[in-house]
Amino acid sequence: MTAPASALYVGRVEHRRIRPRPHALAYRVFWMLLDLDEIDDLHRRLKVFSRDRRNLFSFRTADYGDRSGRPLRPQVEARLAEAGIETGGGPIRLLTMPRVLGYGFNPISVFFCHRADGALAATIYEVHNTFGEIHSYLIAAEGGARPILQDSAKAFHVSPFLTRDMAYRFRLAPPGDDVALHIAASDGEGPMLFASLAGNRRELTDGALLRLLVTHPLLTLKVTAAIHWHALLLLAKRIRLIRHPGPAAGDVTVGRQSG
Repeated sequence: MTAPASALYVGRVEHRRIRPRPHALAYRVFWMLLDLDEIDDLHRRLKVFSRDRRNLFSFRTADYGDRSGRPLRPQVEARLAEAGIETGGGPIRLLTMPRVLGYGFNPISVFFCHRADGALAATIYEVHNTFGEIHSYLIAAEGGARPILQDSAKAFHVSPFLTRDMAYRFRLAPPGDDVALHIAASDGEGPMLFASLAGNRRELTDGALLRLLVTHPLLTLKVTAAIHWHALLLLAKRIRLIRHPGPAAGDVTVGRQSG
């Protein structure tokens, strides 16, 4: 019997702003790596995790994609096809924080889109902001080398302290025994912000989830609270507020693989 691809990753998120005044944050986080074809089995097998139903931990389909609640696999495959990427029905796995006690907020979730032979073909970085908006960056991820380097223009307003006239450089180590993502955000003067996540793999079981409920209580609520707390600290440092420039042009921005 093939071992499930779905797993837990436990680690940290860090942000470091270097201009116009330094600011940094770090907090402990855990994520679920969910194979889209295994979620129904996890719903049946696990007592403390449910799909589209309240539980200690839950996955709500309508939190992702077009937020209609329609199955995610055809949504992802349609986006890949529009970008000229065919995967032949290969695995699609989502790295995301689950809802905890019904509450969820993910600043960034990552779809890992594989070909039928298991090779990684593309990633989709799905970004949420605190204004209730969502946008995705779709980028090829060929070759199998770690780390994967990718670039994209910034198209989506995330922080009221950063303009949209910026570019992202993604440095990604796809899920294995560990997972890591480093994002550098730059403007015309060079790098301004570095953000990273990193975690180590653990088996996805009821026992592991219950331990995380103790060691990382109210995870997603704390993430939201940390965002607002650090916004107040940036205001105290007299970092200029940026007016929301309006929605992104389209739901998906296609970037490019650079290495």
